[in-house]
Amino acid sequence: MATPSAEATPPPAQHPDEPHEGSIASRLNWLRAGVLGANDGIVSTAGIVVGVAGATDDRQAILVAGVAGLFAGALSMATGEYVSVSTQRDTERALLAKERRELRDEPEEELAELAFFYEEKGLNPELALQVATELTARDALAAHAEVELGIDPDDLTNPWHAAWASMLAFTVGALLPLLTISMTGADIRLVVTVVSVLVALALTGFTSARLGQAPPGRAVLRNVVGGLLAMTITHLIGIAVGSRIG
Repeated sequence: MATPSAEATPPPAQHPDEPHEGSIASRLNWLRAGVLGANDGIVSTAGIVVGVAGATDDRQAILVAGVAGLFAGALSMATGEYVSVSTQRDTERALLAKERRELRDEPEEELAELAFFYEEKGLNPELALQVATELTARDALAAHAEVELGIDPDDLTNPWHAAWASMLAFTVGALLPLLTISMTGADIRLVVTVVSVLVALALTGFTSARLGQAPPGRAVLRNVVGGLLAMTITHLIGIAVGSRIG
């Protein structure tokens, strides 16, 4: 009679609302860049066109200011995200290179250090050493990078992804106030633009909260209040500047 082969332990049951696949850091990086870009596009462009509308009723002047703000903001967001994430990526690479040197030159000290980190997490010394030994044998760099640095060596942040996501999101967000204020009549353009912007900000706040599995109330309130405050201030400045120029 044949001896039954050992079966692999089945994976534990997973909650459907908890992320278990893919990189959380990568997902949050895209989410952060996209939401920041969309919000900035909506608020900054709305501030520009609403401010100019406070100074003049000239549709062409409002449109030119809005288009200029759209392109300037989109390029600025892309450049800023690329520089920021590139710096983060360079730092991650430098830390990983340092860890590789330490693993090569001081393997015993690094093993003891890894075991110590697991002791700090609550494991007893014997179990901590066993876990550290097994993880080191499997992938020493990945084990140390995760515990010490919070980095996945196989999934470093990508500056191009963040840059394109920010630029695209900014452009999409900026188009809403730009098209709204330029395609509506002079007597209702301000009200329609403000309402559409506040609705859009509420949607982006709700979406970001849901994707990040956070309560949506605060995110929506922050977006709406911030956008309303920005448009109010820029419109009052436009009125003041327009009256002086006129």
